[in-house]
Amino acid sequence: MLNIPQLLATELNLKPFQVQNALELFAEGATIPFVARYRKERTGEMNETQLRDLSDRFTYLTELEDRKSVILNAIEEQGKLTDELKKQIELCLQKTELEDLYLPFRPKRRTRATIAKEKGLDKLAELIKSLNVKNAAGGDLNSEAAKYINLENPEKEVKTAEDALKGASDILAEEVAEKASLRAYLREMLLEEGVFVSDIKDEHPEGTTKYEMYRDYQIRVRNIAPHNMLALCRGEKEKILSYEIAFDEDYVLEYLESQEIRSRQPEIRKFYQQMLKDAFNRLMKNSLTNEVISEKKEYADIESIKTFETNLRNLLLSAPAGMKPAVAIDPGFRTGCKVAILDETGKFLEYQAIFPHTGAGKRSEAAKSLQSLIEKYQVELIAIGNGTASRETDEFVTEVLQNMQRKPIKVMVNESGASIYSASKVAIEEFPDLDVTVRGAISIGRRLQDPLAELVKIDPKSIGVGQYQHDVDQKLLKKKLDETVESCVNYVGVDLNTASKELLTSVSGISSAVANNIVQYRNENGAFKNRRQLLKVPKLGPKAFEQAAGFLRIRGGENPLDNTAVHPESYAVVKNIATDLKVELKQVTQIAENLKKADLKKYVTDKVGEPTLRDIIGELEKPGRDPRAEFKYATFKQGVNEISDLEEGMVLEGIVTNVANFGAFVDVGVHQDGLVHISQLANQFVRDPKEIVKVGEVVKVKVLEVNQKLKRIGLSMKAVSQ
Repeated sequence: MLNIPQLLATELNLKPFQVQNALELFAEGATIPFVARYRKERTGEMNETQLRDLSDRFTYLTELEDRKSVILNAIEEQGKLTDELKKQIELCLQKTELEDLYLPFRPKRRTRATIAKEKGLDKLAELIKSLNVKNAAGGDLNSEAAKYINLENPEKEVKTAEDALKGASDILAEEVAEKASLRAYLREMLLEEGVFVSDIKDEHPEGTTKYEMYRDYQIRVRNIAPHNMLALCRGEKEKILSYEIAFDEDYVLEYLESQEIRSRQPEIRKFYQQMLKDAFNRLMKNSLTNEVISEKKEYADIESIKTFETNLRNLLLSAPAGMKPAVAIDPGFRTGCKVAILDETGKFLEYQAIFPHTGAGKRSEAAKSLQSLIEKYQVELIAIGNGTASRETDEFVTEVLQNMQRKPIKVMVNESGASIYSASKVAIEEFPDLDVTVRGAISIGRRLQDPLAELVKIDPKSIGVGQYQHDVDQKLLKKKLDETVESCVNYVGVDLNTASKELLTSVSGISSAVANNIVQYRNENGAFKNRRQLLKVPKLGPKAFEQAAGFLRIRGGENPLDNTAVHPESYAVVKNIATDLKVELKQVTQIAENLKKADLKKYVTDKVGEPTLRDIIGELEKPGRDPRAEFKYATFKQGVNEISDLEEGMVLEGIVTNVANFGAFVDVGVHQDGLVHISQLANQFVRDPKEIVKVGEVVKVKVLEVNQKLKRIGLSMKAVSQ
């Protein structure tokens, strides 16, 4: 069997000790964020990406080895396991290759070949094979086949010599169709030379479907982009288009003949030609094309999920406006605007409904109400949801602020998923007595204060930053999005005394049950004063404490190190350093300054090496720092509220809402995102849009074209000063 650690080291360009130690840590229950941050000495400073790649590949190879054991046992029980076959199976690196080798031995339903064998025609098939050699003497196949005519047994009836030859052909066709070497070659040929051909179904006239580009569409299998592959799959699922893989079938048959026909005898050659044609058309063509489609779909899924991961990460790590008193507005026309007040911790204080869009009298009344709330709560932030009536509400708020001395920052907030959150179990538990619309407004406001803390409460698939998210492998999508959330939460760190259960659940080492216990302990005993108190939380043992403590912050606690990413296991080292430097522990920034000039080797221990010491210096320099970027927000152009207000050549400010393989979508404030095609992202060639823009980024764009009928907006970032 495979030496998995050695293979991983070679494939991932890692040193054997890195692989061995990382796998040991995983086996001990260590999480990837913990290993990346606090076990750098053991892994040779592997980062999160390397650790996840290692974990994923290790899982794949382990599953592969388990499958090999099952297959080897199954073939051995049949008494058909040769030394050569065993070696081939043991050296397999891909699941597809392994299943090809197992195919001839896999239990199968009754086929034409098995029926022919039941009639005793396998001996005729073997005879024909013996005649298929270069210098074999000629034989009369019909005469040989006539010996197998059986009219006495109805179950094994063979009426004619022709029937006997047909049965023998079925047996040989199945053998050919199950040859691993032939399948591997033809699969690769389809991948390299095949062409995807699609067309729109007749019931959909030209110009009536979003899949118009796939009418009379052709592209090489090897060249198809992930989003095109997913579009074909979705279009077929929706019964709007059909597609297939076209290829040179004559070449395939010529190849099979070159591999399988050895005889020079015309009769044998003709028999084999007919048998090979049947083998390919009946037993190989559909299965191989389906395998190739599955392979391209799997690749498209992986690439699409990677894009989703990147978009989600950028959204979760959006710069927070800060924990400041806020007015949150969920806009509406007839039903009014729902206004929620949040304090500097995100706590809900008050709710009002105002009606600025239902007549002058109501507008004046709404203005007075909003002014009063802003003054009463000393509001510093105003969050306006970007859905229905958002631009009209934005203009109304601008009017209100013109007559006030206090000028809170006013920001349009992407409300994707807010309605789903507001009706969720999480929202109901948090605000059981509030209407769904009020819960939605609260979520919008909290997204502005701290996007990460609020967005973790929502299923990432509801946030609207995916590409064909409902068409990809849902199990893999969930796994990767959960990993992204976990990575972001641990990268930023969590305030132990204010974090919600949902946020705590994403912290390294903390399960949903333990997160619930932390919140309950906090409610019953008051704020945590130090990290060691975590060990008093039910079900939070030493292992969970080890994995979680460094990612949990306590502001204003008993120990200044508790508000940093320094792990409690390193506190003794920091205290020794402080003593040596004759500096009090609370003067952490001074410790960092002095330590930068000191010989780090002096403080190296078995657990704390130079990489960890460098991290400690970084933490002590800026204790409690937030690694997210500085807060910026877009200002939408006044008077441009609908798609009909757009004109070609306009330069607008907007927010990137989604990044796909083919470009980026930008919200310019007209209730319909515009597309900056990959060719319009920059003056230079762009290979990957994610290298140019990210979700949440504020950009300037020029309007290239507007199609009101199809609600399509073409934008460009070329020659626009950013």
